[in-house]
Amino acid sequence: MNVKKMAIVCVACGADTFIRREPVYEGFRKTGERLFCVSCGHEYAAEADVPYKTAAKPQVFTDADRSQRVDLFQGDEKGRNCRHCRHYVVNPFVQRCSLHRIEVQATDMCDDFSAASEAKEEASEKDDPLAKLLRRG
Repeated sequence: MNVKKMAIVCVACGADTFIRREPVYEGFRKTGERLFCVSCGHEYAAEADVPYKTAAKPQVFTDADRSQRVDLFQGDEKGRNCRHCRHYVVNPFVQRCSLHRIEVQATDMCDDFSAASEAKEEASEKDDPLAKLLRRG
């Protein structure tokens, strides 16, 4: 659906009014539209000549009125939940902590937190049995 603007300020009568669109046909084929002021009937030659009203949004608040950004987390506090821990195990039915062997939620926190990215750096080929098999083959 093509939504067209309708509210105008007429150049002929000066009224805040609407525009009326009348189709122009050649035979049974629509070739264009004629644009008229609803109040006085003034015809506009083209769409570009129509003085459409723009929605003026009131400026109630300025940038000085805005409060400063509140930072809820400090330092590494943001990433210390189970979701970012190396012991967090996810499957479709349950989320578990492999260190404590209990069911956890992604937003739980623990004193034994160990970041998952640090764990990947610590792991080496000698600890990885799959890497040993691939080196032999």
